[in-house]
Amino acid sequence: MGRTFIRAPSESRMPSPWPPAWLSAQGLSHALWHGRSVRAQLLIVFIAIDVIAGLVAGAVTILQARASTRVEIAASMELGELLVSEAVALMQQEVPAEKFLADLSSQLRLVRHVRIVVKDAAGSPLAPRGAVSTSDTTRDDRAPAWFAALIAPPIASRDMPVIVNAARVGSVEIVAEPRDEIAEVWGNTVALGAVALGVNIAVIGILYVLFGRVLGPLSGIVHGLADLEQRNYRVRLERPRAKELAAITDRFNALAQALDALRAENETLNHRLITAQDDERRRTALELHDEVGPNLFGLKANAASIASAAAALEDQVAHKMTERVQDMLAIIERLQSINRSMLNRLRPMALGHVPLRDILCELVRERARQYPQTDFSFSAHDLMRSYGDSVDLTIYRCTQESLTNVVRHAQAKRVAIELAQTVTEANPSTNGASQLALTVRDDGRGIDPLVAPGFGMRGMQERVQALGGSCKVESASGCGTSIRIVIPLGERRL
Repeated sequence: MGRTFIRAPSESRMPSPWPPAWLSAQGLSHALWHGRSVRAQLLIVFIAIDVIAGLVAGAVTILQARASTRVEIAASMELGELLVSEAVALMQQEVPAEKFLADLSSQLRLVRHVRIVVKDAAGSPLAPRGAVSTSDTTRDDRAPAWFAALIAPPIASRDMPVIVNAARVGSVEIVAEPRDEIAEVWGNTVALGAVALGVNIAVIGILYVLFGRVLGPLSGIVHGLADLEQRNYRVRLERPRAKELAAITDRFNALAQALDALRAENETLNHRLITAQDDERRRTALELHDEVGPNLFGLKANAASIASAAAALEDQVAHKMTERVQDMLAIIERLQSINRSMLNRLRPMALGHVPLRDILCELVRERARQYPQTDFSFSAHDLMRSYGDSVDLTIYRCTQESLTNVVRHAQAKRVAIELAQTVTEANPSTNGASQLALTVRDDGRGIDPLVAPGFGMRGMQERVQALGGSCKVESASGCGTSIRIVIPLGERRL
């Protein structure tokens, strides 16, 4: 194979204008068969079988018609000979030859499937050849030439002399004429073909409707799988009557139920995990606040007292002591700053003591002070003072992470934060059926769809899903980003 490419480099450089044969065959098979629905494939198979059956039936009909035509023509030829013989025997009288032959021609002109021509002694016909077969010619026009060629037997003719009183007065020529028989067979074939075509069209229509009803549940399964792909595990399919499809539907519903149970279990575990993390962070924050904070304050007070005591010493010693104390105070202040930052990251100390709206307002104001080039706006509607530690902390962390992503990556000029408590559309009359909706919009450069979400975004989604909520991110390149978080609430707490 390698030698072939070396010997013919021009063939490898110039692409062939025609695709390979196997590609054309594959594309044709996909267009005619594999690319079609199951209903279309079943109908194609039925039509193909129907066409084959029609061709076989047509071939059998032609063979039977050909054989029957030969038998009929042969019988007609024998009948014609018999009639001529009897007519000649009955007309052995003393009559003029011309009148005898004219009477014989009138008696034999209505014999079917043959053409009888009476001739005089000189061999001239007594009547035009087409006078008797006018109706037959009209009937033959209804049969196509190809059909007549398939059925028509070989043309046979017989010449019988007419002898009256031991004298030859003329002759009778009997010629096979299958046109009327062929026209009759063609008429019967057309009638049967029309009936068969009508019946087949009706059967195809019935099968089309029947296949649609039988295979209709497959479309429902496709839509159900699409819902599962969108993580809608509560979808259930109606059980069809077909046994096989009913079994598939049952397995689908069982799978959806199992996935729904696993999701509920996963949400419960996530909720427990996040709750445990929040509890651990709260305990750590309390220890930092109650233990580390006072100890740092005590160190700072002792350092200050050492500085005051050092003032009574000699100048050189006092100077050295003052420098050491100032270094100690700087370290202590640095530790206090780190402690406050750690407390804020672990758990805002105001959470649970200050209304949620005020905490978020302070967070937005802090970001606005840090980034004055960006316009921050915050609006809140129909909020309660608190929704519990889990919900309050989730809303706070999601807002904090969203603002951090905006100032780090979005390069936005305007950021809008909206928080509102609304009643769900499913149960507008139920007091407890409410939800908390957080929306953060910016006019930045958007999120690249090819970039995987970071840990912060995944952490937001896990927190929200642990509370049974949803986190939806809508973004387009150059058109900003919108993050909408919806958390369902239980009974209203006053």
